[in-house]
Amino acid sequence: MPLTAWPRPRTMLWATAALVTLGFLVALEIAARRYGLPGPITCQMQEVIVAPKSGFLLYACMALTMVVLTRRQRYVALGAALGIDAVFLVVRWAVGADPTDGHPFGNGALWVILGCAVIAVTRRTGQERVLLLKGVGLGLLLLAGRKTGDTWLLITSKTRPTVLDPYLAVADHALGNPSWLVGRIVTAAGPVAARALDYVYAQLAVAAVVVALYQLRHVAAERRFPRHHLVRTFLVIGVLGPGIYMIFPVVGPIFAYGADGGHWAVANLWPDLPPPISAAPHEIPFDEITPRNCMPSLHTAWATAIYIHSRRAPRVLRYAGTFWLIATLTATLGFGYHYGVDLLAGVVFTLTIEAALRSLERGWDRSGVQLVTYGVAVFAALLASYRYLPMEMAQRPWLFGPLLILAMASVIYGYVRTTGQWEQKAVPAPRSEPEHELVSG
Repeated sequence: MPLTAWPRPRTMLWATAALVTLGFLVALEIAARRYGLPGPITCQMQEVIVAPKSGFLLYACMALTMVVLTRRQRYVALGAALGIDAVFLVVRWAVGADPTDGHPFGNGALWVILGCAVIAVTRRTGQERVLLLKGVGLGLLLLAGRKTGDTWLLITSKTRPTVLDPYLAVADHALGNPSWLVGRIVTAAGPVAARALDYVYAQLAVAAVVVALYQLRHVAAERRFPRHHLVRTFLVIGVLGPGIYMIFPVVGPIFAYGADGGHWAVANLWPDLPPPISAAPHEIPFDEITPRNCMPSLHTAWATAIYIHSRRAPRVLRYAGTFWLIATLTATLGFGYHYGVDLLAGVVFTLTIEAALRSLERGWDRSGVQLVTYGVAVFAALLASYRYLPMEMAQRPWLFGPLLILAMASVIYGYVRTTGQWEQKAVPAPRSEPEHELVSG
């Protein structure tokens, strides 16, 4: 009797990742149910019928799924999504259901993604089935990442009754209180500039999809995905980041020191007056509604990832990546969502994750291990200094301010230098043409 062949390692890896992802979603669903709210699985399934929270995100997820389709199939999928949305729009209008808490479109995109999954299982075989399921998984993972993020934020607000904002507010003196400075600038710029920044801040996932679509543009022709792309980095940031929220709960200047914090705020200071440093910082209680989602700044982390992955794109995408990074940094500080030290940690966080994913893709070597280890060490040192040395940092900004910037810059330099060496080794040396010698007779 012939021995049954073991599954290939890559197949086992995909199966393991799928099981871990499913278990993670189920765990978050159970945790959310304990607080009387729907979890990520329920929210995602509800959007098959109810008005979606973000129609733009659903169409972006569908665009990721369509990278595995031919041009004709993409037209059919897009037409089907628009047609389904038109039917939903007419039905909602007929029954008087006004989607005040969501977008009037997007259901069609989700129906098309789920339809692709059904077609893959029932009408495809072999590698074609696997490829189509990967496209569906990519689209659903981005959507699930958004839903799990919402659940994580709920968990942070319910399980962390105290926050560490006074520590970061004091430590931020070493950087010159950038949130207070940029907050005054954005306020002075007026409502038009604020609305533009708010749009950039809210549509970060859509910007990521645009860059990812460029990276995945050859999937349909080559019938395979590249080994590393932006969506992988985006999802890993979203999975690991909330874990740091639980360790270092922070609500942000607009809540801890601004009007949005209500009676829970330490004082109504943001963005006019920086917090004083006369007393040692301590934990403060806060409500069970506001997410503890500041340390590190994941918007900064995601915008940094978009910037990194747009460097090999055409000029217009490189400019767009740079713009999105600058605008996101401005919005995170100018709206009072983050302290300056959050942004430094977010950059280090992203570069470390990106280095780890690239090392995993190319095979771990000494340079990759060193870069990731150094990034983890710097990130841990930043968090420890914010927690245990804020007074020293505020009292000696001439020393600690440059040290913080230097720490982040050292990780940037290490990443650029190491990945540059990897790329040089990956490019095969040009073959020299054989020299033709004259042979005298």
